[in-house]
Amino acid sequence: MSGTYLGMPAFPVAAKAALGNETLRGNLRHATHTIRDKRAKAVAELDDWALLREAGKQIKDHTLRHLDRYLVQLEESVTAAGGVVHWAGDAAEANRIVAELVKATGETEVVKVKSMATQEIGLNEALEAEGISAYETDLAELIVQLGDDLPSHILVPAIHRNRGEIRDIFRDRMGAWGRAAPEDLSDVPADLAEAARLHLREKFLRAKVGISGANFMVAETGTLVVVESEGNGRMCLTLPETLISVVGIEKIVPSWQDLEVFLQTLPRSSTAERMNPYTSMWTGTTDGDGPSAFHLVLVDNGRTDTLADEVGRQALRCIRCSACLNVCPVYERAGGHAYGSVYPGPIGAILSPQLRGIGSEVDASLPYASSLCGACYEVCPVAIDIPEVLVHLRERIADRGGKGHRLEKAAIKASGWVFDHPKVLAAGERAASLTRKLHPSRVPGGAAWTDSRDLPELPAAPFRDWWKKNRGEKNRGEENRGEKNDQGGKNNRGEGTAT
Repeated sequence: MSGTYLGMPAFPVAAKAALGNETLRGNLRHATHTIRDKRAKAVAELDDWALLREAGKQIKDHTLRHLDRYLVQLEESVTAAGGVVHWAGDAAEANRIVAELVKATGETEVVKVKSMATQEIGLNEALEAEGISAYETDLAELIVQLGDDLPSHILVPAIHRNRGEIRDIFRDRMGAWGRAAPEDLSDVPADLAEAARLHLREKFLRAKVGISGANFMVAETGTLVVVESEGNGRMCLTLPETLISVVGIEKIVPSWQDLEVFLQTLPRSSTAERMNPYTSMWTGTTDGDGPSAFHLVLVDNGRTDTLADEVGRQALRCIRCSACLNVCPVYERAGGHAYGSVYPGPIGAILSPQLRGIGSEVDASLPYASSLCGACYEVCPVAIDIPEVLVHLRERIADRGGKGHRLEKAAIKASGWVFDHPKVLAAGERAASLTRKLHPSRVPGGAAWTDSRDLPELPAAPFRDWWKKNRGEKNRGEENRGEKNDQGGKNNRGEGTAT
């Protein structure tokens, strides 16, 4: 995975533009607050949530430590069940494999289950270049596709759209992609859902090839699992004659017992449900039931490099619940598009720079797209310490050098020397206070910092001087009197001297 997401600018530039969009901010604020409040209530129902969270973390860490063994076991299990496994080192190889598999069927259309992995590798665009039309069937993904838009949230890709905007997209664009929406379509959610259902139904019944991702893969049986709320996934997984699943290599769990943990934590963390309305599982092929051909494309695309980083590898625990996005104050204000990646929010800020590298401007900016408040870590169902990884990645970026980082290092070195010399520090504080009216609003050469931050206003006197004047001498006198009184008290109680 290389380059930026469709040419997006670095985060500070994109976020500044997003902050000026009041409609976007209103949509995000309403949606994220609603989702996170419901999630908190759903999680609070379980007395053992902390234990489930720790179990999920340990299962994921164990699997990642032994990923080579479980990948081989998965391949053997899928093959024994009648499926075919393909290995893709990067996005280009994965796209080539999928395109060749579709062409081999003679079809020029495919229906798709919502999949972050296929978005990551740019599969829709790659298939289009080969003359193959890929139709998204998830409601939110359909909105994004019809609107010639980009996803902005892991769970709710069209979270940046309100009902009026969705109605307009359906009325204006749905006819060019298939069955048109009613001319008098309202913005009532039930009406919008019905228009989408009728539009998609003819695609489900016509499609011969389905493409999916997977939330989990069970190594011991070769079973793949998709959890969803609409039923479109089950239509894509059962009706086509050929099913192609494109999955990142980190999505493995060793056993069904391990899967049990995540089927409790994922629904509550993502949709605030006790369980998903649709949990679809398939193991290879079965005569007379479901697709007659099944292909599993296992994608690396930077995951092996991420696995080699002892701190950064914890990002591969992610089960794509999106809880971290819904509590992040930065995401709430900037939106998902500002991250320049299919993985927005806090998890995207640590996952994308590792999968794609930190060579581009956008990827080098992502670890700084955070206030380090820690809310993301608190809600993560697999305990990914996102702030720790953010700081770790910032260190890697700073170590590369560059004008801004050289100035920062020089400033920190100078500050360290000043803090080691109290008299110099005191003199500097007094001089800064005396000249505070002359201070510029921005630090010369520090635009990268002060463009998005206000310099704090200095007080009329340093704190040390204020303390000395108002508290210092008085406190010392009171402490001396207190010590004498306390000593007298001890003697009176017979506690002063050992005998």
